[in-house]
Amino acid sequence: MAVYLDSVPFSGIIRIRDMMYSVANPFRLDQGDVSFDAPDSVKSAMIRAVAENQTHYLQTNGVPRLRDLAAAKIRDKNRIAGADAEHVLVTNGGIHGIYMLFQALLEPGDEVIIPDPEWPPAAGNILAAKGVPVGCRLYESNGWRYDLDELEATITPRTRVLYLNSPHNPTGGILTRADLERIAAIARAHDLWIVSDEAYEDIVFDGEHTSIASLPDMYERTIPVYTFSKSYAMTGLRLGYVSIKDPVIRDRAKKVLFYTASNIASVVQYGGIGALEGPQDCVEAFREELRVRRDLFYGGLAEAAPDVFSGRLPAGAFYAFLRIDPSWRPERPSDSGSISWALTEYLISRGRIGCIPGVDFGAHGAGYIRFCFARDRRELTGALESMAGLFATRAESTIR
Repeated sequence: MAVYLDSVPFSGIIRIRDMMYSVANPFRLDQGDVSFDAPDSVKSAMIRAVAENQTHYLQTNGVPRLRDLAAAKIRDKNRIAGADAEHVLVTNGGIHGIYMLFQALLEPGDEVIIPDPEWPPAAGNILAAKGVPVGCRLYESNGWRYDLDELEATITPRTRVLYLNSPHNPTGGILTRADLERIAAIARAHDLWIVSDEAYEDIVFDGEHTSIASLPDMYERTIPVYTFSKSYAMTGLRLGYVSIKDPVIRDRAKKVLFYTASNIASVVQYGGIGALEGPQDCVEAFREELRVRRDLFYGGLAEAAPDVFSGRLPAGAFYAFLRIDPSWRPERPSDSGSISWALTEYLISRGRIGCIPGVDFGAHGAGYIRFCFARDRRELTGALESMAGLFATRAESTIR
């Protein structure tokens, strides 16, 4: 019996998703899905693939043209010299890529240092590979970045991998080039692999995104993970890719790819070709609209719930990770014992507002809550109006 899987938790995101489907006319600020439509270059490529009967088995690694395009993008945009189509494996979204990599890298008991807070499937995929996730705190006061001395002190003889996620889900923090240079030195000194989750590479509002694999000699020990989901609004199509220079690790990952998917859906891969071959102006347009939505949401929060939430504008990604005023109390006691869960349940049940409790992202997410501001402006405004009414009602009842 695979009893080890009993210790792999479901993310609270799944519980929230199930709760939201029972809510009439919800505001879906819980799930990290953009409201944009995939660009015409993607849709037309998929339609053409169906018309041309591209519906049969493909190479396990991925369609050659897609791998060529991905490698060129990695070299030109991510500045990772030496990236080659041979290194690229096409995956069923970013989460599948992360699953594959931890299966390929870890022995039972190996430790992986992850940010805390962090997107829950990162830890889940480590546990599924019989590894041990070890959280290292990100500091809000430092722009949701590490204390790098603390990061290095977290390393033990069992540490095998550093998992990086920048821009970061859920906080929107971005590691600076100086951060990455120090992390690269740490990885070299301790002979560690780096898995670099760059799902939000194109959603940067302040500063710049740097791939750690672009630093000198770091592609040798770094495996970057990319996805089409955020940059091209292809969340439901499930398409991503990894680039693995090391042939042994790549061969292991290819086995996992074959035994979990055989090959990624053919029509979807042709959609990926359309995305990379087509005009890239949609990426910039999406980012600028997300900036507007970020500012709209934070500005609205200042009026809707000024005494409940606080937090600075995120530098990247599309989440508001907000600190909850510890004096807030639900109208009825919550069974969860967590202020994050209590406020989440309150907002969903009373305001129809989807959100995720910060504690679901790790111990240092306790006392926070996450909203996704990638929804359209009308939905964001509706959520803010609902929130204003909700907290106004509470304030009035308190005064009485």
